[in-house]
Order: sequence, then structure tokens, then C-alpha cells
Amino acid sequence: MRILVLGGTSFVGRAIVADVLREGAEVTLFGRGRTGTGLFPGVPRLVGDRDSGDYAALRGGSWDAVVDVSGYVPRHVGQAMHALGDRVGRYLFISSHAVYAPEGAVAGQDEDAPRRPPERGTEKLDNVTYGANKVACEDDVQARYGERATIVRPCKVAGRYDEQPGLTYWVRRAARGGRVALPGRPEQPVQLVDSRDLARFVLRLLADQRPGAFQAVGPAEPTTLGELIGTCAQVAGTEVEVVPVDPDAVGPFFPLVRTKDMWPSLQRSAARARAAGMPATPLADTIADILDWDRERGEPPLGHGLSAAEEAALLAQT
Repeated sequence: MRILVLGGTSFVGRAIVADVLREGAEVTLFGRGRTGTGLFPGVPRLVGDRDSGDYAALRGGSWDAVVDVSGYVPRHVGQAMHALGDRVGRYLFISSHAVYAPEGAVAGQDEDAPRRPPERGTEKLDNVTYGANKVACEDDVQARYGERATIVRPCKVAGRYDEQPGLTYWVRRAARGGRVALPGRPEQPVQLVDSRDLARFVLRLLADQRPGAFQAVGPAEPTTLGELIGTCAQVAGTEVEVVPVDPDAVGPFFPLVRTKDMWPSLQRSAARARAAGMPATPLADTIADILDWDRERGEPPLGHGLSAAEEAALLAQT
């Protein structure tokens, strides 16, 4: 199988390319050539720029499938589809769980849940327009390729090389042990998908020529934020006491913490994806991989979460 990856040198794309190569398929990368220049030696690279609309490098060649990891606004996918035309067999678009409308969400919703209205008027992405732009991208891919279109909607992706602080913060914090300040509720549900599971699922969908939309959510068994922190401690060989603290004391967007009205969106159904062959790495294995990687890179500052001093001050108030 010959696969073109739009993106492919950062986190999710990197995992997908690594899995494609492991399975012996041929892969070509398209991107700006600014990141991951030392990755995947010998893999052909086509240089272009989706922001400026430079797709000249895609004028030649053909592929069995394209995996679009770096399409965020409809202009991105529209220009890519125009450049590729019918020289690709299947177009697999990496979308997001952010496409779903937050109003009226209930636990267990599947891929047929209502989505946000598509956004085509702005490319400035925020908590609302990000998902709405992804909706427009989905619609355009499906309109152009029909049964040759596949949409994958991951939840929060976790794993090695994840530069975002989500799970990494809790892995690192639990490894220190002791009283752990949680500016939220321990019973909050959490959904995470291992980047390796997402990558293997993408390749499986391509191999099986499966059309339609799929929610890539994990872990295999439902878990809560409190249980996740406990698993982090078990993996690190430490003991922790989770201490809920006032969320207002830390501000919004604390790693993996969500307000209660968002909890249903953290309990989406994985049934369709599992039936299509999506694997499920145990959460402890994902955590162990992140712990090893974070230590290998020297545990650089995450930029989010609490410092040791800030946490101690909060805990002193409980």
C-alpha cells in the first residue's frame, strides 16, 4: 500500500508514519520541512505549506490512500483535494471529538450524535471554531470522496512525544507521591486514546477500505480522573492521596480537568471503532511509556499545572 501523509512529523502523525513503516507499507510525507527533519530517514518528503496554499509538490504521483493529519480549516482540505484529485484511492481525515455539539450531550453517544454547525467564515481557532471548522472539513471530504472517505474522531490522544501537558502532568506528579491536589472531582470520567492505538486503527481502516466516521476513544475500560492518578502512582511505584481543592484557585484549562457539564462528552461510545478493529492498550502501559519518555527527555517544564510550591500552598488550606 502506498500512503501519503499530510503532516507526519509531530505526535499523532509521527505515530501513524511509524506504524505504516512497521507494517511494510510505502509512505510519502508532505509538510513544511521544519519539524522532525531527522525522523524517518529514507522516506520521501514533499515540501509545501498548507497555510500559504503551496501544494505544487503534490502535482505528480499517486497513492492508494492519503491520511490528513494537518487539516484544520476547510481551505486546507479543499486545496489538498483539488491538488490530489483522483490520484488517491481513499482520503482519511483525522478530525476531532470537538466536532460534536455540547448541548444535550449524554453519556454513551455514538458517531451519529449532533455536530456543531460547520464554520467557513473564520480560520481563527478557539474552543468553538476549532470543532466547527473540523465539521466543515469532514463535510467537504465526504462530499468529494463519498465511499472513499473515512473520518476518525479521536478523543484526547496520549503517549510518547505528546508535547501537551494533559496526561504527562499527572504521570509526573504521581511519580513524586504524597498528597496530590486535584482542582476538580476524582469521579470525573476521563477518555484517552493511546497514540499507538490510533495509528494502528488508521492503518486498519485503510487496509479494510472502511468508509464512514469512527470515534477513536479509550481506554478499554471506563476510568475516572481519580483512578487515573492512582494508576499513575502504581506504575511509578509510589503512593498518593488525591485531595480535591477549589478549581477557582487555579483558573481554567487545568490538565484533564473538566467542568461537570462536560462530563457526558468524556463518555463517548467506542463500539463502532472496536468492531472495526481498534486496539486498546492498557492505560497502565500508556502511562509507563509516557513516564519513561518524560524521564528520557529530562522532564522539561510543562507550562501548565501547579508548581510544587503552588500545590503545597493549596494543600495547606485543606
